[in-house]
Amino acid sequence: MKVVAVVSAKGGVGKTTLTANLADALRLSGHPVLAVDLDPQNSLQHYFGLPLREGLGLAWAAEAPVGLRDALLTTARGVSLVPYGLCDEPRRLAFERRLAERADWLARALDGLGLPEEQIVLLDTPPGPSPYLAQALSAADLAVAVVLPDAGSYMTVPQLQRLIQTYGAANPRFQGYGFVLNQLDQERRLNQDVARMLRDAFEPHMMGGVHRDESLSEALAFGQTIFQYAPHSEAAHDIAACSRWLGDRLHYSRAEVS
Repeated sequence: MKVVAVVSAKGGVGKTTLTANLADALRLSGHPVLAVDLDPQNSLQHYFGLPLREGLGLAWAAEAPVGLRDALLTTARGVSLVPYGLCDEPRRLAFERRLAERADWLARALDGLGLPEEQIVLLDTPPGPSPYLAQALSAADLAVAVVLPDAGSYMTVPQLQRLIQTYGAANPRFQGYGFVLNQLDQERRLNQDVARMLRDAFEPHMMGGVHRDESLSEALAFGQTIFQYAPHSEAAHDIAACSRWLGDRLHYSRAEVS
């Protein structure tokens, strides 16, 4: 099992969209994939056309007899999924207290699933510092940091690096991180300039870029991934390239995603 935490310093960067579509790209490459929603917004399941269900999900798993296994779903795409779960505020707060008290809760819960060695687990996290981010980086082999090529994201990069280094430091399996530049727009000069600065500054950590593509939003409206809705789109090509970078970094062989 290899665990990848998808993280961001601020909201609105397309992190959950990238997580869902990376999961599908990796599955198309022949990897068994589990996506885990650590964000209380509970939106990852929408990308796979799954309805909201109360009483099922990560927030309920801490009290379940067999942990995460009770919350495990299989999507029509073949990606396994643990949603965050539809829950009220008292349950969410109680779950967050448990996460703060037990730094290794998620790592132990994932180990308890008995996943095969070739399994890739993607963890979708809420933006910024949180008990969820701490849990994800304490369990992860790699982090994927999602940023936009704009001034706001550029200024948050040092904070994001500190968060990754702080939470990943105590994890002996943590190998490092890669940046994804999301929503690239070749027609915007500032967008291009910031993208170039980020690539120059963090070249060893640059995983790839995903162009702004309306097909991604349209796919979500239909409860689909980009590889279902528009498999030959620019965004599909970009995300497939990011999935290959990830597979290489995790030292897995893979088939080509077309």
